[in-house]
Amino acid sequence: MYSLLDTINTPEALRSLSREQLPQLARELREFLVESVSKTGGHLSSNLGTVELTIALHRVFNTPDDKLVWDVGHQTYVHKILTERRSAMATLRMKGGIAGFPKREESPYDTFGTGHSSTSISAALGMAVAAQLSGSDRRAVAIIGDGAMTGGMAFEALNNAGAMNANLLVILNDNDMSISRPVGALNNYLARLMSGRFYAAVRRGSEKVLKGMPPMLEFAKRAEEHVKGMVIPGTMFEEFGFNYIGPIDGHDLDALIDTLGNLRQLQGPQFLHVVTQKGKGYTRAEEDCLLYHGVSKFDRTNGIVPKQSTLPTYTQVFGQWLCDIAAQDPRVVGITPAMCEGSGMSDFAEKFPDRYFDVGIAEQHALTFAAGLACEGYKPVVAIYSTFLQRAYDQLIHDIAIQNLPVVLAIDRGGLVGADGATHAGSFDLSFLRCIPNMTVMAPSDENECRQMLYTAITLDTPSAVRYPRGLGAGVEISPNMQALPVGRGEVRRSGVRVAILAFGSMLAPALVAGEQVDATVVNMRFVKPLDFALVRHLALEHELLVTVEENAVQGGAGSAVAECLMQLNIVCPLLQLGLPDRFIEQGDSAQLLTDCGLDAAGIVVAISAKLTK
Repeated sequence: MYSLLDTINTPEALRSLSREQLPQLARELREFLVESVSKTGGHLSSNLGTVELTIALHRVFNTPDDKLVWDVGHQTYVHKILTERRSAMATLRMKGGIAGFPKREESPYDTFGTGHSSTSISAALGMAVAAQLSGSDRRAVAIIGDGAMTGGMAFEALNNAGAMNANLLVILNDNDMSISRPVGALNNYLARLMSGRFYAAVRRGSEKVLKGMPPMLEFAKRAEEHVKGMVIPGTMFEEFGFNYIGPIDGHDLDALIDTLGNLRQLQGPQFLHVVTQKGKGYTRAEEDCLLYHGVSKFDRTNGIVPKQSTLPTYTQVFGQWLCDIAAQDPRVVGITPAMCEGSGMSDFAEKFPDRYFDVGIAEQHALTFAAGLACEGYKPVVAIYSTFLQRAYDQLIHDIAIQNLPVVLAIDRGGLVGADGATHAGSFDLSFLRCIPNMTVMAPSDENECRQMLYTAITLDTPSAVRYPRGLGAGVEISPNMQALPVGRGEVRRSGVRVAILAFGSMLAPALVAGEQVDATVVNMRFVKPLDFALVRHLALEHELLVTVEENAVQGGAGSAVAECLMQLNIVCPLLQLGLPDRFIEQGDSAQLLTDCGLDAAGIVVAISAKLTK
């Protein structure tokens, strides 16, 4: 089907092609990407935009001996295709298949596992220094997007790298088309010139000659900076200690290969700025790169993405609540670390632009920024994914909780997330939140309860978190009214004998089904912290077995809170704790993964039956 792609399964085979054949390979790769992702779903726009860059990198660098570190990893599908995984693309993001992100266990070409942003420069610098220490000439390359460059960790790494003189190349893949004007033949020519050995040698030689003439040396340096500054926006990166090259056209294979080839020979930290177009080569993705950034299966012939359920997701419930509460209270502000659409804040951003703050991929800053607003009497709501909150744990403790500031954390993607796998699964938030003093931690069992808990959180004068799963809920009717729930109080949803199932959040639905089968009392606990001690005491005294069920790691989670409660009450009662096992859960269908973990109704029944028969 593909005249060239069918013959290219490794970087070695790629390097055997002539230059004239590479544009055809790029076209075939784009065709394959659209065909493949239309059947599996995945990240399309970002991968279409990095086809030529990926070809050039594997053409120039001796991978996997030379190390390519991809930031986030949304753009690594072509990398996977060219590194012996083309046939496995049909299993992308599926259970037992290949991951949607780089994964060290999957291939020696995946030199560093990613999924979160802004880590590539730090990791590649570590690899570059390791090569330096071992006396190796291998190179380390970090490929980072302009979005990920908003993360503070990227600049921490740049600051460190510029002072270490390791052979590190940082490639900024910039797909912000507002800076596309400088890209062109002249710019590519200047980039090749300034990355070449001749330019570097002349610069070093001139410095030696002029060292004895300080005024002339200073004049030459200023002149060089001025000339380069006229055509490139690289002053900042030069100040970090990098030799800045670009911006160049990220779709011009000749420019990329020549420039990378020159940079491969240079010593010290190098910075290459390439400009690419998200979605390039597929008209639909070019026109709406956001829609096709992370897309479900679609019809490749017309680009139509099947409509999702008409029922609101938890994310949409949050977004509507935020708009409603902001209309009532002018002190409410919304904050997101670069996840406006993903966190359901698009309508809020449109309706309340002065109170909407996208701080970029800067989770630590997001929380301390919120703390500052709270100090001045505002009511900040931080919409953040569970795994991204992990990156701001110190700020949550030091800047918010110790000062007991009323910041609301709307935590999306709590629990398993399916195809994105372990890097994005919210497996630990209940554990790391409930140990923090002053925190109130809530887990809604359905969409309406989510709305009411968010309202409860905004009424508190202390830090609070509402943790909800990805996707659809139970499909219950959502009340437009908002009423604060009694803090720290659960509710009995079913009465039974012998066994009491204490369900937290998303686990109430399977717990109710299991309760019918084993005739158990089923409780919607609602609050992880403060825990309903009175209710736990009553249940323990009235039943032979307590069972806690949560979509969170068993270690230190809600079940552990119940165990601690029983100890404090000095009550002896058998306790079965069900939750996510002590391992990272890989990608796959969320429902199937929960079944594998024993967290569906059948799994709960089996666990209870086994416990009762012991």
